[in-house]
Amino acid sequence: MSTEQEVERLQQVYRGYREQGLGQKQWAESNPGNAAIACARDARLRATLEASGFFPLVGKRILDVGCGGGGILSGYQNWGARPENLFGVDLMAPRVEDARRDHPGMHFQTANAEQLPFQSGYFDLVLLYTVFTSVLDDRMAANMAAEVGRVLKPGGAVVWYDFRFNNPRNSNVRGLGLDAIDRLFPGFTLKLSTVTLLPPLARRMGPLTGVLYPMLVALPLLRTHYAGLLCKPEAASTPRP
Repeated sequence: MSTEQEVERLQQVYRGYREQGLGQKQWAESNPGNAAIACARDARLRATLEASGFFPLVGKRILDVGCGGGGILSGYQNWGARPENLFGVDLMAPRVEDARRDHPGMHFQTANAEQLPFQSGYFDLVLLYTVFTSVLDDRMAANMAAEVGRVLKPGGAVVWYDFRFNNPRNSNVRGLGLDAIDRLFPGFTLKLSTVTLLPPLARRMGPLTGVLYPMLVALPLLRTHYAGLLCKPEAASTPRP
């Protein structure tokens, strides 16, 4: 498969998600389970960023790859990031249009992450939330990872949140284990932990979410995602062979 074919497949998949209105249904923030997932994810990521010396975020340049409508990136303002330092790219032009409309002080553009339109070492942080599990072509994934590494400053980090298991209900994604992540970002230090209660279960708990979510997510086998940082070394890394 050429990367052009993978780009076309991804665009078709995300058009389908948009047409199905999954953002307003399955992924709706109003669902207590989705809200619990996001709250726990953000708490873990913030704690890891703080422990790794990235706070405060004032003055930090941040890129969100696969930014969608910009909501996750915008949330980094709550942690001190300034809107003029927040950048997002996405394959889907309609999602970029939504982001520009809803977050006018930030910077968004349509782009393939295999060729990021930024100079090397420009960003302190690059956000990768459920991005690489959507890419089924290994060559495209390697190209994207190399570009992410290029635009990161030495000592910068990828903020990672993604599936660690395959989703039997969705053949358009594949889980990534620690070995696969390490192969994509050789030389980076992985600071990852397991988070997120199995989403179909979390979304069904309704008014009992506040009680049940903490109890069930404490069981390691029910955690479906990795969250944390992939830290680029301070010294220049060895070029890929």
